[in-house]
Amino acid sequence: MVISLRVYLAILAALAAERVFELALSGRNARCAIAMGAVEVAKAQYANMAAFHALFIVSAAGEAILLKRPFPGTLGWAALGGAILAQVMRYWCVATLGPRWNTRIIVMPGAAPVTSGPYRFMRHPNYFAVIVEIACVPLIHGCWLVATVFSAGNAALLAARIRTEEAAMGTPYVVAFSGTPRLIPRLIARTPGGPFPHRC
Repeated sequence: MVISLRVYLAILAALAAERVFELALSGRNARCAIAMGAVEVAKAQYANMAAFHALFIVSAAGEAILLKRPFPGTLGWAALGGAILAQVMRYWCVATLGPRWNTRIIVMPGAAPVTSGPYRFMRHPNYFAVIVEIACVPLIHGCWLVATVFSAGNAALLAARIRTEEAAMGTPYVVAFSGTPRLIPRLIARTPGGPFPHRC
């Protein structure tokens, strides 16, 4: 049993549609938060990340079609499983943060970071999901070149993004997440706390 090129392209189309939904949700949440006094940080950085993710989907389709990548069997199924788990993690973050979830860096003055849900295990579960997704989605159809190049690019983007985000969150964030790893999940969950969610 294989995942055909047509099915793979349908998966990429569904991922693109999800990105559009996320942008719409993010925009709505951002408008509400800013109306309540929140401030957006690093707008230019966000624009670069949005372009990167759009190029990622197009490139995966391009490699599959132009280089005629075959379905890689067991690796392809494992990659599909990883991509699905990444979506589960992403929407666990969305559910945990509710109307304060955003793809942008939105800082609400006086709001303490939440440490419930996936945030009990790591500081940036949404970024963890992105890392897994960018590594796995291309490999569903053997697109190892896109998986390699975009994983490296994503690592560079996230390194800058995380530094900017944590600096914007300030001392309350540092205190709340003292001892919590950034991207490698801890095996023992911390005790939830904090009534307000932070960004992803």
